[in-house]
Amino acid sequence: MRNALEDLYYGNIAPNEQDMAPNSELKRATDRVARFENQLTERLDEAGQAVLAKLIESQQEIDSITAMENFILGFRLGAKIVMECMDTNDGDIKTGGE
Repeated sequence: MRNALEDLYYGNIAPNEQDMAPNSELKRATDRVARFENQLTERLDEAGQAVLAKLIESQQEIDSITAMENFILGFRLGAKIVMECMDTNDGDIKTGGE
């Protein structure tokens, strides 16, 4: 447990920096998006390309915010579960030694 705390202290934990598995479903979907983006960019004029770039940037911002919010919600849920596990005074049946 101490290693995780040391990693956190030294800034070695970065849940937003992850690598995709080379042959994963996510990698294939990401490659498709990139391919379609390139195809669309080739067909658009300069003004259309600027709008597409803004659309992509906005979607990336939404994705980033959503990922952060889901991380926080998941972390909080995990902490709540741990806290509930620590509460031994909430049921009718007690385990031995409590």
